Amino acid sequence: MTDLSVLDLSPIIEGSDASQSLANSLDLARHAERLGYKRYWLAEHHNMPGIASAATAVVIAHVAGGTKTIRVGAGGIMLPNHAPLVIAEQFGTLAALHPGRIDLGIGRAPGTDMGTARALRRNLEAGVDNFPQDVVELMGYFQPAEEGQRIRAVPGEGQNVPVWILGSSLYGAQLAAMLGLPYAFASHFAPAELDHALDIYRSRFQPSEQLDKPHVMLGLNVFAAPSDAEARLLFTSLQQAFVNLRTGRAGRLPPPVENYDRDLDPMAKTMLDQALSCAVVGSPETVRQGIDAFVRRTGADELMVTAQISDHAARVRSFEILAEAHKSLSQAA
Repeated sequence: MTDLSVLDLSPIIEGSDASQSLANSLDLARHAERLGYKRYWLAEHHNMPGIASAATAVVIAHVAGGTKTIRVGAGGIMLPNHAPLVIAEQFGTLAALHPGRIDLGIGRAPGTDMGTARALRRNLEAGVDNFPQDVVELMGYFQPAEEGQRIRAVPGEGQNVPVWILGSSLYGAQLAAMLGLPYAFASHFAPAELDHALDIYRSRFQPSEQLDKPHVMLGLNVFAAPSDAEARLLFTSLQQAFVNLRTGRAGRLPPPVENYDRDLDPMAKTMLDQALSCAVVGSPETVRQGIDAFVRRTGADELMVTAQISDHAARVRSFEILAEAHKSLSQAA
């Protein structure tokens, strides 16, 4: 059965703060480890009032230091914001602190608006266009240093930190296939090109030292609760957050609202239906059927599950229900 992993944006809840969000992230990671999830990834976003994981490597250190066996990583680091050497040193340090447990997913988007991207002080003229070269440079720093090599990542060299390509379009699929890297697609918020991207990645994949055959991880929203009605109510927090973001009113993650989509204007409802089409929302049986159908349709090797639920206890329970559904499917298989 397909492996399960967790994508955490460390949501800052209305009425709460970043300190509580980061404490919640560690608590959820410990639960995920106990429940058998394979990875726990955190995402780089900037200038987002509702996301506490901007300093992604720092939060990864926080989570990895508070867990024992689960792999911890970035889903992802937005490489145009950074010099490859800096990321190699950061993740080389993480790998030295937590051997065999660190993943590095990298993406091409800035993870923010263009004004904030400028404030990050990278060269915006070449950052995105240089992405393939930056990926290769970054991977090179993780290899054993060669004699006479003048620039080295210390820590970093010889660590062979696993590198993933993240994407929401066809570009990442092509690059991951060309470099022979595992590929994570952001179907949890940008599913439009999912099928085409999978076809390109799998058909064009070239084996590498890191990977001998294609390996795909797909983002999936899962909101699980004891009943379908309760799960649909929890889901309204993400729906609200998405509408707020797309209409220039980004804020902290709001509490759920009864019948939220009933009063939405048609344009907002269409946007949500498209952007969040890769979502499984419901009771344990609904979730079991939903993830089974999604895996059968896509052939995903892993599911990277996210759940923007404002109540932390309900969020933990959602991942518990999902783990139980996954176990049931595995036993049936």
